[in-house]
Amino acid sequence: MIPLNELLAQVPQRGAVRWIGVRPAGRAPMVEIDAVEARRDAGLTGDHARPTPRNQRQVTLIQWEHLPVVAALTGRPIAPADLRRNLAIAGINLFSLKNRRFRIGQAVLETTGWCQPCARLEERLGPGTFQAMRGHGGLTARVLESGIIRLEDIVEVLD
Repeated sequence: MIPLNELLAQVPQRGAVRWIGVRPAGRAPMVEIDAVEARRDAGLTGDHARPTPRNQRQVTLIQWEHLPVVAALTGRPIAPADLRRNLAIAGINLFSLKNRRFRIGQAVLETTGWCQPCARLEERLGPGTFQAMRGHGGLTARVLESGIIRLEDIVEVLD
């Protein structure tokens, strides 16, 4: 039998970027784009996230496969922009990226925590959204190495 610590260390899947969006201002609509510049210690160009090295939420990622789950739990269609995350990633369990560095396109990121749902989602999308998002909010990350991230870029675990 393989020890649990070895199983946790193995990440055989590689993900891919399925959606990219930035928030030009705090409550402004998301802007869907095909590529974005990830800037070291600053986050994504065009996104309102506080561009400082101390900001642990420079980039937000959500699991592409969780979108239909949230839609089923809320009883209404859900698009990536509705959930206000920057990147929707398919093909890899985002939880396996916790406490790791990973490459997306040219950029290197590092997870900083879970991206918990907030009350604004409930206000914007209606009753039940907050509970539907629990456990499906994705991850937060910071940019370690600048680079361009494009749709369909591969997500590769570095360590």
